[in-house]
Amino acid sequence: MTAFPVRRPRRLRQNAALRRLVAENDLAPRRLVLPVFVKEGIDAPQPISSMPGVSQHPLVGVADLVEQAAAAGIGGIMLFGVPETRDAVGSGATSPGGILNRAVAEAARAAAGRLTVQADLCLDEFTDHGHCGVLAADGSVDNDATLEIYARMALALADAGAGILGLSGMMDGQVAACRTALDAAGHTGVVLLAYSAKYASAFYGPFREAVESTLTGDRRTYQLDAANGREGVQEALIDIDEGADIVMVKPAGPYLDVLAEVAAVSSVPVWAYQVSGEYAMIEHAAAAGVIDRERAIGESLLGIRRAGAEAILTYWALEVAGWIRDGKDLA
Repeated sequence: MTAFPVRRPRRLRQNAALRRLVAENDLAPRRLVLPVFVKEGIDAPQPISSMPGVSQHPLVGVADLVEQAAAAGIGGIMLFGVPETRDAVGSGATSPGGILNRAVAEAARAAAGRLTVQADLCLDEFTDHGHCGVLAADGSVDNDATLEIYARMALALADAGAGILGLSGMMDGQVAACRTALDAAGHTGVVLLAYSAKYASAFYGPFREAVESTLTGDRRTYQLDAANGREGVQEALIDIDEGADIVMVKPAGPYLDVLAEVAAVSSVPVWAYQVSGEYAMIEHAAAAGVIDRERAIGESLLGIRRAGAEAILTYWALEVAGWIRDGKDLA
């Protein structure tokens, strides 16, 4: 009879080298995507108070950011535009001279194929009411009228050089509308990243400052209810049927169960967005001295990977890529 204990799982945890060797999940820079805010009318970065270490960037700084991202070996950058003027139908989103389309063109030139140039396809940054679509006469968001604008926005972003379009508006049929328009115009190679399971979340708070949102009220009529998990899986399957090349769960941390369920059934890559509130909570808690900042960052990202995300949008992308390059343990 073998003496108790028969099994000693601690053998595989006894030193850092062995723990690294048997780790079930890890991170690589190629799995990280950096969200970038490009603001019209500024000539120097402007710090975002609710997101320590994150800034709005001028158009002239986009090429430098791309160089940093390429040198870090990350998978891509996701561009968001912050325009000087807005209107009821988000005209700046479809104009070739709009800040997002100009930022995409700058990024694509600088990237030269070394990383993916991604663009947020939504109207919330461009509308004066702050909703992700145009409004009907009764004040509700008009799903089908919005799809027509999304299709035009997809063409404008593709013409500017975006390789991946992040469909984040949560309008029914948005993937099919954009795919149809892109294919008809010859942009068959543009990748559609569907924000399929995007929840109406309090964790977007700092993002609203970052894009200077004009929204009053909420987006609960089109973003998902936090109580629902199956609905997030259903949305992902619908988007895959419509032609999505990648599906997304957002936010990441509070919805790891949904992420795992989507990853279990998806036939396409599954990504997650570690959103502004998740970032801000760790940064502010670390600044208060109540958690170990680097370990908390690493643990949060590994948790998202463990749940099934093959790539992660995170504001720590450049910093964490540096840690990985230097061989630093992430948790």
